[in-house]
Amino acid sequence: MIDPNGRQVDYLRISVTDRCNERCLYCLPENYSNWLPRAEVLNDAELLAVARAAVSLGFKKFRVTGGEPLVRPGVVGFIRELVALPGVESVQLTTNGTRLPELAQLLFDAGLRRINISLDALDADTYRTITSGDVAPVIQGIKLVKQIGFPSVKLNTVLMRGKNDGEILPLLNFAAEHDVAIRFIELMPVSLTEMLSEKNFLPVAEVFSLLKREDELEPMNEPLGFGPAKYFRLKQRGVTVGLIGALSDLHFCERCNKMRLTCDGKLRPCLGNHLETDLKPGLRPAIDEEKLRALFRGTLAEKPSEHLFRNNYQPQRVMTAIGG
Repeated sequence: MIDPNGRQVDYLRISVTDRCNERCLYCLPENYSNWLPRAEVLNDAELLAVARAAVSLGFKKFRVTGGEPLVRPGVVGFIRELVALPGVESVQLTTNGTRLPELAQLLFDAGLRRINISLDALDADTYRTITSGDVAPVIQGIKLVKQIGFPSVKLNTVLMRGKNDGEILPLLNFAAEHDVAIRFIELMPVSLTEMLSEKNFLPVAEVFSLLKREDELEPMNEPLGFGPAKYFRLKQRGVTVGLIGALSDLHFCERCNKMRLTCDGKLRPCLGNHLETDLKPGLRPAIDEEKLRALFRGTLAEKPSEHLFRNNYQPQRVMTAIGG
């Protein structure tokens, strides 16, 4: 599908739950309880109906997200069915990694081959401060997916000045040691707690300068995946590093190829925009794929040319409710 700005849009991020098994500092307010009623969350048949409609319109790439997707009951079976849909070329998973020790082999057996793991710190205390969780199972899960043989494994680190800026080099060395790519991502105004400010914003340009001081950078012309990261190879460490600067990169939106489906059936053409379309009229009381296609086309026609993050953007949903 081609959007109003001439961009090819063929990538759908599907959030399968708004729940996490930990409370992320930059995602959820403390004591957050505003979870969706279970009946509001799309079931597997409805999610797959949306995916089929998307494929019929030219979508080829899918990412399963949350919340934390691996806390959804039956998520392995859902991924197996999504991978098997005719026309689907790529299925990726973004996870906080805490359930990978028990699910990694099942996910691989279901056909998943691409996985992104959030890792904002290696230091246990720093990780707990940011996520309220335990980093040990995440590290165990990273080692396991490499052992199993997932061909595409990436680490995602959200940059937060004053919180994990001292973790950049340890994370870089960890990624090199375990032969995984790592992406450093600017903090975006998508949280109701860790609101973006000059105090906590760490631009990727500073990380780039740090990397140049620490190693020799070789730009990679071929993209590593389907997102907006700019990739470099560090010659001495032999590790691939991606930089994602949603705020500092003024050209960030020029090649945007994605839309997002929230777990309650809202289709969002842009993460940094409140515009969304309810797909439930095409799903309930019965699945109507022609209506779903019409809703997709109408939403794509309104896809903005760029996000609103630089315009004092105020999120109306927590990130877990939108999908990573």
